[in-house]
Amino acid sequence: MITGHHRETPTTVATLDDLAPLADYSLMDTLNCDPEGKADGADHAPRQVFSGHYVPVNPTPIENPEYVAHGKRLFRELGFADSMAQSSDFVRMFSGDLSRVPEPLRNVGWACGYALSIYGTELYQQCPFQTGNGYGDGRAISVLEAVINGKRWEMQLKGAGRTPYCRGADGRAVLRSSVREFLAQEHMHALGVPTSRSLSLYVSKTEQVRRPWYSEGSRSIDPDILISEPVAISTRVAPSFIRVGQIELFGRRARKQEHPQAMEELEEIVLHVIDREYGDVIDQSLATAEKVVLLAREFRSRLTSLVANWIRVGYCQGNFNSDNCAVGGFTLDYGPFGFCDVFDPQYQPWTGGGQHFSFLNQPAAAERNFHSFCLAVRPLLAGHPDCLRQLEEIQSDFPKVMQAQMEKMWATKLGLDAFDAALFRELATLMMQTPVDYSLFFRELSSLPDDIEPLKKSFYKGRTYATDPEGLDNRWSAWLIHWQSLTRAGTREELSRQMKLVNPKYSLREWFVVPAYQQAADGNYALLRELQDVMTQPDAEQSEDVEKKYYRLKPLELFGVGGSSHLSCSS
Repeated sequence: MITGHHRETPTTVATLDDLAPLADYSLMDTLNCDPEGKADGADHAPRQVFSGHYVPVNPTPIENPEYVAHGKRLFRELGFADSMAQSSDFVRMFSGDLSRVPEPLRNVGWACGYALSIYGTELYQQCPFQTGNGYGDGRAISVLEAVINGKRWEMQLKGAGRTPYCRGADGRAVLRSSVREFLAQEHMHALGVPTSRSLSLYVSKTEQVRRPWYSEGSRSIDPDILISEPVAISTRVAPSFIRVGQIELFGRRARKQEHPQAMEELEEIVLHVIDREYGDVIDQSLATAEKVVLLAREFRSRLTSLVANWIRVGYCQGNFNSDNCAVGGFTLDYGPFGFCDVFDPQYQPWTGGGQHFSFLNQPAAAERNFHSFCLAVRPLLAGHPDCLRQLEEIQSDFPKVMQAQMEKMWATKLGLDAFDAALFRELATLMMQTPVDYSLFFRELSSLPDDIEPLKKSFYKGRTYATDPEGLDNRWSAWLIHWQSLTRAGTREELSRQMKLVNPKYSLREWFVVPAYQQAADGNYALLRELQDVMTQPDAEQSEDVEKKYYRLKPLELFGVGGSSHLSCSS
């Protein structure tokens, strides 16, 4: 069992020397290293990794790093002094140079392999060797696990250079995609959605890479030019970064008996996940088979709640493969994500994602990932028919549990005691026919309007699909009267307050982020930091200036523009 240190965390961690004693490398210390790995971490070319849970890799530092931003709220939670984010030793470590870290910090990080399933279909061809042994963290390298105030945090550099899983790519992340992930993680946390967190963001003043992207105003679906962009390293933080795809990799190996330790390695990683992510809810003294059943039940509960929360806040993951699905049940991997403007059940920000990962299909995608997870842990239940039967029951009940979470979420969003299917059906139809802005509509509704005029702030009039606006107005009025008759008892003030807590005022829309990362590429971080401030208090009524700038409809001319309305996975 991973217990972690019992040392008291200093009241303020002000230097890397203060942080060092809190290090506790549970994954490297309790799981298996790839037997072909190199202890010094000099392992940067694509190759097959046949066994072991991780590969030691040292990050490739970015040249001439410059401070861009740090997660102020996360720093506060961790007891870190803000000044540390700009201190030379912290900048050095979290921009990829581990050569001079104070002991007991280690100067080698680690990367992990995983398998890939897309919408429940096992794939192997994405791995350059067509075997599934070369797919994993291609440019993400974990550099630290620390136990801080009794909680374990893993710190992972994204864009830290090549690993054995890099599939021939350069291992770098550009500033554009790093800014998106940095802002999104802290915004999601502030929205009350479980997520990995943002620690720090550094950019290179001299190093650039070429990436396909969109020319100014391009309406092309795919990027139409190659541009040079500054490279950056962001640090994301979570209790662990173990994905369903990781469990699948070991599950597949055990199922096919690919090597003598395959079953053992599957059991070890599953028990490790339970320690790391579910230690407070799963009794350590139980047998493995019983633990697996409890893990499946707890994970189902977290995953269904997570996806209902995504839909509550208008978030679409875009690429919800099993390898982008954290076993801890939080949001992971902000690549082709987006927050919707117009309500559209088929909203999909990623050009390569297809309908199966679109906005209101996320519950079905989550179910497929859960099936992949259950299939992966099944080998551990061989010889335990009772546990196997329980696992199958947990798996087959997923849609029922998911549906209950969705209905509870819609009821809360609408200020109702119970979900009303007819009311919701008519609302969804009206929202599509009008069409309306998802976030603005629910926020305006949270003020409990007496008539439909305030709701019209959320109507995209220039995009009206309706042939009979007057008829629509009448239907909206009828809907509003029906809704008012069903809302929760109690004072208006209290109902409005409760609704505003689940219907955020501010949403991190892509067209806000574009100018922030464009200006950041020129060394101007003011807009990025302003967005960080606004989007980490998304429920609050903020200043008039903020409202004018960020509480508004998407300009019609930005619809259909590459980079603002849709994006490719290139980052």
